[in-house]
Amino acid sequence: MLLKDKNAIIYGAAGAVGGAVARAFAREGARVHLTGRRLGALEALAKGIDASGGSARTAEVDALDGRAIAEHLDAVAGEAGTIDVSFNAIGIPQHHLQGTPLTELEAEHFSAPIATYTRSHFLTGREAARRMIAQGSGVILMHTPTPSALGIPLMGGMSPAWAAMESLNRQFSAEWAQHGVRAVCLRTTGMEETGTIDVVFGLHAAAYGISTDEFAAMMSDRTHRKRATTLGELAAAAAFLASDRAAAITGTVANLTGGFVVD
Repeated sequence: MLLKDKNAIIYGAAGAVGGAVARAFAREGARVHLTGRRLGALEALAKGIDASGGSARTAEVDALDGRAIAEHLDAVAGEAGTIDVSFNAIGIPQHHLQGTPLTELEAEHFSAPIATYTRSHFLTGREAARRMIAQGSGVILMHTPTPSALGIPLMGGMSPAWAAMESLNRQFSAEWAQHGVRAVCLRTTGMEETGTIDVVFGLHAAAYGISTDEFAAMMSDRTHRKRATTLGELAAAAAFLASDRAAAITGTVANLTGGFVVD
């Protein structure tokens, strides 16, 4: 197992991405600590993981609250001994944030994703690193879609927010890798299995005057494989990158876009 006896913290675990990664980590032997604002959804996920032979714990944690993050990490470390992996998969509602030309976008709608994502990833990364540095090991992971690297219209503040996350990932590595703490970002296409993709694609489809299915097909056609990244592909890559087999990988973005972005 890639992550046997590792302790992995998942922020935003009730979402599609967080849940998929949590299940993959558990299958690889990690004890997963599921956090978010909806305890009921977290408990349902934990029950499924436990029923499949994994180990899951839940906690209501606001990933924008540094004190809450720190207290939870201290509780996990006190019980389990180490903090080995931190994966932040939080999301925010996309209405009014995408699908609007910049010339018509309200300033608060532009700045909201930048402020939210950078604050949350800084706080979860900082608090994890403080404990990982002390133990001499750890991995911090984050996820960004293709607009982080491309000039795509009607993205509002989302593209700058995701680009900032990738920059923050590099800074994490520059400061912490020397202490044994790796930082890696995973970049995907929009994933059609996620519960929010119909909203996101719908906002763009409406702006183009086409159907959601037509917009999804247009996005898939831009990849070399002619299909979107799947949740399973993201989760499998995250498990590998969190493992000791990826020990040389840090300060970079793992390109899982299937050719949408060509490095």
